[in-house]
Amino acid sequence: MEWEELGIMLSKLKTPLKSQFVDVGDVRIEVQRLGQGAPLLVAPGEEALELEASVLDELARTHEIFTFWPPGFGQSNRPDWITNMDDIAYIYLDVMAKLGLDKIPVVGFSLGGWIAAEMATKNDARISKLVLVDAYGVKFGGPTDRDIQDIWVLHPDKVKALKWHDPAKGERDLSKRPDEELYVIARNIESFARLCWQPYMHNPKLKHRLHRIGVKTLLIWGAQDGIVDTTYARAYAEHIPGANLVLIENAGHLPHIEQPEAFLRELNAFLG
Repeated sequence: MEWEELGIMLSKLKTPLKSQFVDVGDVRIEVQRLGQGAPLLVAPGEEALELEASVLDELARTHEIFTFWPPGFGQSNRPDWITNMDDIAYIYLDVMAKLGLDKIPVVGFSLGGWIAAEMATKNDARISKLVLVDAYGVKFGGPTDRDIQDIWVLHPDKVKALKWHDPAKGERDLSKRPDEELYVIARNIESFARLCWQPYMHNPKLKHRLHRIGVKTLLIWGAQDGIVDTTYARAYAEHIPGANLVLIENAGHLPHIEQPEAFLRELNAFLG
């Protein structure tokens, strides 16, 4: 499999990412690689802002980072039979096997955290440590409880206020983006809605499977996350045996972007 340079969505990274496609049956997954050192799998969030963040460059100083684009995101295809994160978790495990990634840390952000949790409940043999950052995926309350804020019905300004401690950091001027980037952004939004609409942002069975996670697990959470708040974070941690939860102050749903130094301090201490 040949690696090639890819420039989409990467304008802020100092180090160029390399990209390839890995086929698993009829699914073609875009995989990107960055840095040198011990391998580390990063599962980005629904907006893939991690691929533009300084934390990725810092991690690449000591790790070879692999990122997978879920089906329907980036340039990965999405066959009709793929309908949820449960399906995607199996595909990610197959991609890891094809790439020979074994006993490596997995760090999942937001939607990627949901996928990472699903992976670990199915087979954590290829995972050495698990990090979930403001992850979705579980419903802990009753039918009328709002565990995860409904980002599709709320006004965009309200969503921004819930997602960011400093909403100004969520500003993105899409008018200056090239067409190929805008295509990826639009495709990501469509796939995010299609895969997470019903049931909304969770797998009803995942809560009952979290006890299967047998690797060291750290949850890193923005203390001011209004999308999935700290009560949700504590419930998530309590359902994973031996998991620890760390809160990052002055940060919302993306603590790695709002408080990168504090985030990296906690992450690096855990990864060792």
